[in-house]
Amino acid sequence: MPSLMEELIEVLDKEEIKYKELLALSEKKTPIIVEGNIEKLQKITDEEQVAVDDIGALDHKRSEIMTDIATVINKDVNTLKLSYLIDMLQTRPKEHDALVAVNDRLRKTITNLRLINDQNQVLIRQQLDMIDFNISLNKAMREGPQTGDYTRHAGSAGNVMGETRSAFDAKQ
Repeated sequence: MPSLMEELIEVLDKEEIKYKELLALSEKKTPIIVEGNIEKLQKITDEEQVAVDDIGALDHKRSEIMTDIATVINKDVNTLKLSYLIDMLQTRPKEHDALVAVNDRLRKTITNLRLINDQNQVLIRQQLDMIDFNISLNKAMREGPQTGDYTRHAGSAGNVMGETRSAFDAKQ
């Protein structure tokens, strides 16, 4: 089982590195969102997708290792958590300390990533609101102020109080 623990710690280390890459990309994305540079934003989004794919592969590998560990210790894989493994490794300080350290770093990185992503989401929403506002403003300016029966040139647009003009005058 020591090799499974070492493998698990190694995979978690790699996951943490990838999450840090994702965090750096998210931090880099913030000023690009503010400036509204779509081309740079697309490039970073593509880089993020590569990192997410790598994290997915590492997560799959971690899941396989956890299944193997669960089999060895005769525990249900669905209930097996890192906290249980950490407690179980109290008698093996080297593996225990390594697992605690990587778990703490991974949690901290993921928490920071969530914060930055939440901030970026708010910024994107604000950009979209500003775009909607500008579109509405431009539409309103094109249509101009038209109230009642007056055009933007302050001339009458036609009927005033139901009046109609016709070539036939009834008073004649």
